[in-house]
Amino acid sequence: MIGVCADQHCGYASKGITYFMIEKITSSLKEAQSDLNQLISNTTTLIEIESAAKILIQALKHGHCIFSCGNGGSMCDAMHFAEELTGRYRKDRKAYPAIAINDPSHLTCVANDFGYENVFSRYLEAHGKSGDTLIAISTSGNSKTVLNAVRVARAEGIKVIVLTGRVNPELKNLSDVYICTPGGQFADRVQELHIKVLHILIEMVERHFHPKNYEEV
Repeated sequence: MIGVCADQHCGYASKGITYFMIEKITSSLKEAQSDLNQLISNTTTLIEIESAAKILIQALKHGHCIFSCGNGGSMCDAMHFAEELTGRYRKDRKAYPAIAINDPSHLTCVANDFGYENVFSRYLEAHGKSGDTLIAISTSGNSKTVLNAVRVARAEGIKVIVLTGRVNPELKNLSDVYICTPGGQFADRVQELHIKVLHILIEMVERHFHPKNYEEV
């Protein structure tokens, strides 16, 4: 068994593989830290996040629903975001209306009958109403499912907040708020920044409607 010690070099049974792994773990964390620092220093993106929070607050204030969608890891983020609103983020408070588009029967039905690129857009056609808000997540910025969902949202009078890691001019032009968080060449760093942005949006909503939940923070 390899021991653990506060000293960086202590307790390594092998300074080959083990120390190599520690170096890579540290490198990965530093890379994530660098990407986060870039986000913090990007005033334009911070303003976009603020604008997104205001849209969510207005939607909820007037009794509208917030939809979220994405593929793969981005679907997991969309689900995470919705459950934090319908459930609890930090402290108890009223549930907010939020739906992640992830119903397996709907997804497989639409994918089979209309093509996978329409799985989110068809759901919005069925359930979305003018005044609702869609958070559309695509790390690449090129997801056809997300782009089609945004097109339908615009046609239905649904506000659109796009969360991405690469600029897509069409997607940007169709959105009310376009939050781009570049994070290296792979999706993992982008997703790490996305979940941070989503948590901030939830916090801003809570701070508006339930400020007492943050009096001790």
